[in-house]
Amino acid sequence: MDTRMRLPSTHLAAACLFSTGVALASPASAEPLSADAAQRFVMGRTFSYSCYEGTAGSGRILEDGSVAGTIQMRGRGSARYVTLPAGTILVKGEAVCAKLKGLAFQPCFDLEKTGKNSFRGNLAGANRLWCEFKRGGSGRTRLAERGADVKSTKTAQAEAPSDPR
Repeated sequence: MDTRMRLPSTHLAAACLFSTGVALASPASAEPLSADAAQRFVMGRTFSYSCYEGTAGSGRILEDGSVAGTIQMRGRGSARYVTLPAGTILVKGEAVCAKLKGLAFQPCFDLEKTGKNSFRGNLAGANRLWCEFKRGGSGRTRLAERGADVKSTKTAQAEAPSDPR
């Protein structure tokens, strides 16, 4: 696949996860979401997301602009747990932007609230590069639940001794 499409979608998913969101809704119901309103709507809450090319996951943004969550690239393979450092997501005037190591530019996002608990983030100036986000549950609880399921399964397989008696 075209690398130019993969790079923006990867960064878009990682950055948008913690700065935008939406459940599928009609464009007529969307309303612009200011940077300040987006901060209040997103900070510390868990969101599930899906992007235009199949990338999906869940996670949250913390008050320091750090990011923690899961990502499954293009809807294939296993979901990975990722974290991004403090200052990754930041507000610049009325824009929500991402500071990503290795990226030659600082992407900003156009945000639209699409429902009571959802919103959509487009890479500014590129409406075809989007992720939809839906808020759900306590961030700490949902991330802990995901980790517990995976961890207990691996632990049970690794620690189940055979009884030689």
